[in-house]
Amino acid sequence: MNKRERVITALKGGEPDRVPAGFWFHFGGEAAKGQGAIDAHIDYFKKCNLDMMKIMCDSYFDYPNPLKVEKAEDWYRIEPMGPDHPFFREQVERTRAIVEAVGQEALVLYTVFAPFSSIRFGYGDELVMRTIREDPKAVCHALDVIAEDNKMFVKALFEAGADGIYYSVQGGEKNRFTVEEYRRMITPSDRAVLDYANTLGALNILHCCGWAGDRNNIEVWQDYEAAAVNWAVYVEKMGMREGRDFFPNVKCVLGGLDNTPAGVLYKGTDDELKAEIRRLCAKTGRSGFILGADCSIQSDTPYERIRLATEYR
Repeated sequence: MNKRERVITALKGGEPDRVPAGFWFHFGGEAAKGQGAIDAHIDYFKKCNLDMMKIMCDSYFDYPNPLKVEKAEDWYRIEPMGPDHPFFREQVERTRAIVEAVGQEALVLYTVFAPFSSIRFGYGDELVMRTIREDPKAVCHALDVIAEDNKMFVKALFEAGADGIYYSVQGGEKNRFTVEEYRRMITPSDRAVLDYANTLGALNILHCCGWAGDRNNIEVWQDYEAAAVNWAVYVEKMGMREGRDFFPNVKCVLGGLDNTPAGVLYKGTDDELKAEIRRLCAKTGRSGFILGADCSIQSDTPYERIRLATEYR
């Protein structure tokens, strides 16, 4: 199989010629913006012989809506930024250029954050959490507006040639919301964007982010629909085989390796890494499985190590 066939087969729950692999990290400096980011992605893809291309949204985390918010009721005045805003337009241009370079060879997905992440990136966690306690409906209104921006953005990414999105949901930490609170206040905007992406393509990946190292109420995302799901195995204490059973609406699981400096990908010997990959493939099964990590890997991981993990099966 070629790389596209291999990954698409896995995303549809089938068994490819070998287990595909996908790893990514955050680019810094000149490699995080403009042509530098495009060149860095393409160079990384070629040198590591990756099976898939996940484009990072580095330099575009902050949602730069011009609305000034001091109190909860201010959220009712928020308006979408629209498709011509440089925040969206430049990311679409990044996608189009990378698709032109590698899209015939490999599946290309762009990283999209759910509205609750966007609002926290743009306005700060403290403000968002304070106002959501003061007036949940006001913040939910803002999330609905941001979801419209994100849906527009997703549509533009598909039009630029992306095969799908890698959709990151956050905010499910056990110390942030109860399950009922998350499902009532955050799930509607989560689902609005993801469900819309699923009408545009069937190869989207759900990422249940464990970025803070705190365990999530991961059941809040259990019924979300996507081709594949990626979660923090080492944070949630839920292995790949367990996750396959836990998420009923996906056909593929992605991950398995620890992404921290203590993980075998970063710290282990070559033989230790090979042994862990063999263990994961044997335990998870070779159908509907893409080897990866809990989240973005360490940015200084040698390319030789990533290529070893990508090619060794």
